[in-house]
Amino acid sequence: MSTKPAYAVTMTSDTPWLSAREEHMWRGWLRLNAELNATLQRELLDDGLSMPDYDVLVSLTDSPDGRVRVTDLARELYWERSRVSHHVTRMQKRGLVERVECSEDGRGAFVAVTAAGRAAIERAAPGHVRAVRRLVFDALTGEEVARLDATIDALLARIDGVGAEPARGDR
Repeated sequence: MSTKPAYAVTMTSDTPWLSAREEHMWRGWLRLNAELNATLQRELLDDGLSMPDYDVLVSLTDSPDGRVRVTDLARELYWERSRVSHHVTRMQKRGLVERVECSEDGRGAFVAVTAAGRAAIERAAPGHVRAVRRLVFDALTGEEVARLDATIDALLARIDGVGAEPARGDR
C-alpha cells in the first residue's frame, strides 16, 4: 500500500506531497472554514444581514466617526475595491450605509454607517458573538486559544511575507 495520497499516484514531480496527517489536517482546516462560515452566515441571516454586510458594518462602527474611505475599507476587508463598491451599493439600497464625498480632496469617497446600519449591527452583534463563543471558544482551553492565536499569527506573517523571501526549496 502506497503512503502517497491518492491524488499523488498519477502525478510525477519533485513536489513534497502532504503526509497522511498533514492532508487530514489540511482538509479538516478547509472543512472548518467552510462550515464555520456557513453556520455564522445562517445565524446572521436571521437578523437580516449577510456575513459581508456584518464585516462592512463592523469596520464602519469601529471607526470613531462611523465612516471609512472605500480604498481603506477594501484593504481592511481584504476585498477588491470593485467588490466593496458593488457590495456598498447593495447595502446603500437597503439603507444600511451611505456614500459621502470626501471634502478634503474631492477624489475619493467615504462609506458611512447610517442609523439603520448601526441599529442592524447592534441587533446582530450579540447573537453573532454568542455563536462565535459557542462554536469556537467554548470548545478550547485558554492554553489552546493562546497556541492557536500564535499559530494563526505565524501563518499570517508567512502569507504577508510571500514574495519577500524565496520559497523553501529555493534557499
